[in-house]
Amino acid sequence: MIPVTEATATPGALKRLADEGVSIWLDDLSRKRITSGSLAELVASGSAVGVTTNPSIFQAAIGSGEGYEEQLTDLAVRGVTVDEAVRMMTTADVRAAADVLDSVHTATGGRDGRVSIEVDPRLAHDTEATVAEAKQLAWLVDRPNVMIKIPATEAGLPAITEVIGLGISVNVTLIFSLERYRAVMAAYLARLEKARERGIDLSAIHSVASFFVSRVDSEIDKRLTALGTGEALALKGRAALANARLAYEAYQEVFASDRWLALAADKANKQRPLWASTGVKDLSYKDTLYVDELVAPGTVNTMPEATLNAVADHGEISGDTVTGGYAQARADLAAVERLGISYDEVVQQLEDEGVAKFEAAWQDLLGTVAKSLESKGVDA
Repeated sequence: MIPVTEATATPGALKRLADEGVSIWLDDLSRKRITSGSLAELVASGSAVGVTTNPSIFQAAIGSGEGYEEQLTDLAVRGVTVDEAVRMMTTADVRAAADVLDSVHTATGGRDGRVSIEVDPRLAHDTEATVAEAKQLAWLVDRPNVMIKIPATEAGLPAITEVIGLGISVNVTLIFSLERYRAVMAAYLARLEKARERGIDLSAIHSVASFFVSRVDSEIDKRLTALGTGEALALKGRAALANARLAYEAYQEVFASDRWLALAADKANKQRPLWASTGVKDLSYKDTLYVDELVAPGTVNTMPEATLNAVADHGEISGDTVTGGYAQARADLAAVERLGISYDEVVQQLEDEGVAKFEAAWQDLLGTVAKSLESKGVDA
């Protein structure tokens, strides 16, 4: 892995990616990354124009303790609860990152320069609580370029529509299935229409839909390997790209519809597809696979640092690698189904696991902070 400083000095492949209409967002945030100037350097070079976070990222950052000691001491003196301490630390980081990205936000008219923060994952199946949490997070961060992340669970969908209708920008996360993705886009259009009825300026509302990639291959590849036939093994590493490409096809259809065009006339913004989980899980695959093969205009690719560095070093960006592959994508997913691997079962399992993993990371974070507060003489 090359250091971030080298990646930002030679952004050739990253610049080509941006020239193809792909916004590069960093899938990482920590207090150290902000105070060291690392994030500012990435932004100044144009290597990253946004930031995403999730419970696992904050668990790793705050769990390390670096940069949080002074704030933890202050919070302990105030006698805050563990939940409040976590929210104060995470929103402080997001607010600071939003300030670093403010110039990008202004220069792109709000399209980029975004920093995402997720609602408490324990609320993933509670619509009312998710809405309340989203409103609270937007208030706490208090920056125009914040995006509130809400999972695309069945309970999350009505929460997403309500929050967008309030004029809050949303990053819809944990999308695995094409059916759920279409439901997310429909919810977005419905709430834009409601916002318009309320007289809200549609041009100020932005949203992305985070479609997860590598986890699809991880699960389907495992099942293909278990089958062990030549036909099954030949399909490894193809399902995730096929799924994402068909998601982009759905995006093109929805945002060319008459319903969308009526909203666009009122200066509404498209809900861009965001490729999430783009670091490879199978080390036999090229480490830039889910970047090189998902180049399409109007998309966002959020990358962990290792993937960002890999793309900067040896990414192969050769134009649009999505729109010409719809027929093959359908054929690949159909071939997986013919082998007895249920697409619907896989994507539901991945959604359930995704929520569970983020909830576990959040619980670990709460435990870490509780111990820190207790060590400072506070009964958390």
